Amino acid sequence: MSSFSAQSVSTAAKAPFAGHYVADHVSPKTVAVRHDGQQYGEGLAASVHQTVERKGVKVALFEGVNAGDRDFALLVQKLKAIGADFVYWGGYHPELGLILRQAQEAGVQARFMAGEACANDSLSGIARSASEGLLVTAPKAFDTVAGNKAIADAIKAEGKDVTGPYVYPAYSAVELIAQAIEAVGSEDPESVAKALHEGTFKTPTGTLSFDGKGDLKDFSFLVHEWHFGKPRTEVSPR
Repeated sequence: MSSFSAQSVSTAAKAPFAGHYVADHVSPKTVAVRHDGQQYGEGLAASVHQTVERKGVKVALFEGVNAGDRDFALLVQKLKAIGADFVYWGGYHPELGLILRQAQEAGVQARFMAGEACANDSLSGIARSASEGLLVTAPKAFDTVAGNKAIADAIKAEGKDVTGPYVYPAYSAVELIAQAIEAVGSEDPESVAKALHEGTFKTPTGTLSFDGKGDLKDFSFLVHEWHFGKPRTEVSPR
């Protein structure tokens, strides 16, 4: 059955978008792409690697680390050795936070970029000031959309954070299934799946539909700049 989350469309939509942004708007001299060796992180990193090289930006280093590692001295040493001025990270925020902090302590001057899995307030708790200026690709801030105020208020009333990158995509995933069930008048999985593939649905994250592969059509990501102790700001070109 088709389902929608920001992570499920990461490789198909976000990675090429990130790669084009790096090539067209950052124009780095020496790029390193690192990942955590897991399906999400490595797939994301590989797609960004392919995209920037197709755009004429050479990747000087493409390597993985072990998820859960805490000592990234070797990684930092390699970044310094190649003179990396831009690093793309495919993975999650715990490792990235440590990498950012250790890179800053070693005097690495590179700009870092990561996916929405790192757009987490806990990142700043780990990286501290080293998180300042990190670029992250993430969906728009759906909690600020006027039509979503009632949903935002309900989530806040439960003491939960409405700003996370997965909050509204997850809400929309449930909304999609509910609408498909209502459309076919049944909870039969095959009937619901067919309705999802063929239908168009209005959700808190916009009007959604799927292509023949079951991938979400026309879901947009934005590039945000991370600020230590302050809300992130959108830096995507208009």
